[in-house]
Amino acid sequence: MTDLTVGGARLVARRLPQAPGVYRFRDDNGRILYIGRAVNLRRRVLSYWTHLGDRPRLARMVNRIARVEGVQCDSEHEAAWLERNLLEHTKPRWNRTEGGQEVIGYIRFDSDGPRFTHELGSSTKHFGPYLGGLRIRQAISALQRVFPLQYTTEATGSVREFAKLFGVGPDDRESLTQAAYAVLDREPAAVEAVRAELVRRRDQAAGALRFEFAGKLQDELAAFEWIVAEQKVSLLAADDADVFGWADGIMVSFGLRDGRVRTWTQHAMTERTARARVAATPASWQLFAQRNAELAARLLA
Repeated sequence: MTDLTVGGARLVARRLPQAPGVYRFRDDNGRILYIGRAVNLRRRVLSYWTHLGDRPRLARMVNRIARVEGVQCDSEHEAAWLERNLLEHTKPRWNRTEGGQEVIGYIRFDSDGPRFTHELGSSTKHFGPYLGGLRIRQAISALQRVFPLQYTTEATGSVREFAKLFGVGPDDRESLTQAAYAVLDREPAAVEAVRAELVRRRDQAAGALRFEFAGKLQDELAAFEWIVAEQKVSLLAADDADVFGWADGIMVSFGLRDGRVRTWTQHAMTERTARARVAATPASWQLFAQRNAELAARLLA
């Protein structure tokens, strides 16, 4: 086990990826002290030994850290969900809250197109779950700019005038709806097409010196990226799965229950013992599990 003095901490931090993820600190008895998330795991973990002069509470915790563990996630959104799920399952002493602070929401499709909702319904199409009420609403605004479904209903007055302006009508409703579904299903070509259109409109606004509008579009673009990023640790379907990865004598496992990754464990195990569990891991999880088993082994080296 690496000595976690300041020098040892820097050595361990350099083994972490410069990528989004979740980190965990343990004391010398193996007890979990703290769970956190980061946009950049390496930079965030290293900061605990370099930037805590005004945070005496965390400084006391740092003195007890004997081991650093990490999970590399595929997006910031996935890291936010994983931290929330783990903290809802168990709250270490040094964490202040049991879960995240972001609002949980979904995108629901009704007669006027995509809408924000806090809860699932049974009669309409839903996507999610997502974290962050403001981000979800901004992403919906971005979708509505590209897919003006709100103007494809049978209407009169100003709605009809806007429909003429956008060149859409009731006959376009099904094709626009299916195109929006493809984006929220994270189909690469559909996502890239919307991304390119939002970038085009943002740059066009900036070129016309409409900087406030360009800033609004940039916020919507960032929110759009948040909801379409890879995220599988919290699912709409209430799936259960056991996920295993093994590398250099270390087994890492994740427990998916009711669609959410609730547990994360790691311990020593021989390759022979691990083989059957790794082979039974769902194909969609194998890369994630293997990558994080290799990370666990690297941190313990």
